[in-house]
Amino acid sequence: MTFAFRTATLPLRMLLRIWGSRFLIVQLIRTELSSRYRASFFGVLWTLINPLVMMLIYTLVFGGVFQAKTPMSHRAATGPADFGVFLFTGLIVFSFFSEVISRSPQLILSNVNYVKKVVFPLEVLSVVAVGAALVQAAMNMVVLLAFAVILYGVPSATALLLPLVWLALIPMVLGVSWFLASVGVYLRDTSQVIGFIITFMMFLGPLFYPVSAMPEEFRWLIMLNPLTYPIEASRDVLLYGNPLDPAAFLMFGAISGAVMLLGWVWFHRTRKGFADVL
Repeated sequence: MTFAFRTATLPLRMLLRIWGSRFLIVQLIRTELSSRYRASFFGVLWTLINPLVMMLIYTLVFGGVFQAKTPMSHRAATGPADFGVFLFTGLIVFSFFSEVISRSPQLILSNVNYVKKVVFPLEVLSVVAVGAALVQAAMNMVVLLAFAVILYGVPSATALLLPLVWLALIPMVLGVSWFLASVGVYLRDTSQVIGFIITFMMFLGPLFYPVSAMPEEFRWLIMLNPLTYPIEASRDVLLYGNPLDPAAFLMFGAISGAVMLLGWVWFHRTRKGFADVL
């Protein structure tokens, strides 16, 4: 009975612990963002300058030089900008995921001084990494929406569903981050392995092409990529004007929530040995 009760209340206890550290999390996110651009001339404006420059580069290279075509080319005669918008929509999701995941194995190793502090909630380090990456993703989305409005006019009402896609994505990224942050303490080669995995996910995913472009006999491979659904769903609601598939959304959300809970349990089961290893 006790085990069943603890299992049933695990999500609530996890959320309450994070909520209880909300002020610490906000402060650490601010510190993280300010440290990135400290002593730079434009400061935090780089969060907008970077995606703007990248958007222009993708439009010029892929849309202008390579004349890449996308399923959205029929919407309006916008020329090279079509593929830039198509690619950047998926890249926002991928960049958010890859930034958090690539940093996660080093989160504990780069904050050894916190391990010795019994009262410090180490799990917030992953929350901070997710929060900082989410701020950059939000800035990227502002640039994307500006380009979409200029090219195609006011987006369809389905664009209002975009936050739901991200709401389903964030728990999965957080859970994976907790898992990798713990594994990185014990296996120092984790960061190198993650680099290969991220590259694999980039090319075997609907980043440069839609799922429909993959031959049917190999399509199951791309569907194994956890970023396939959020990338495709983001394009559906924002660019194509299609509503979310309820079944696919609920399934992805359930998997994402399960990954978050498993990552939380793994982190707290293994954190007891951090001090001994470090």
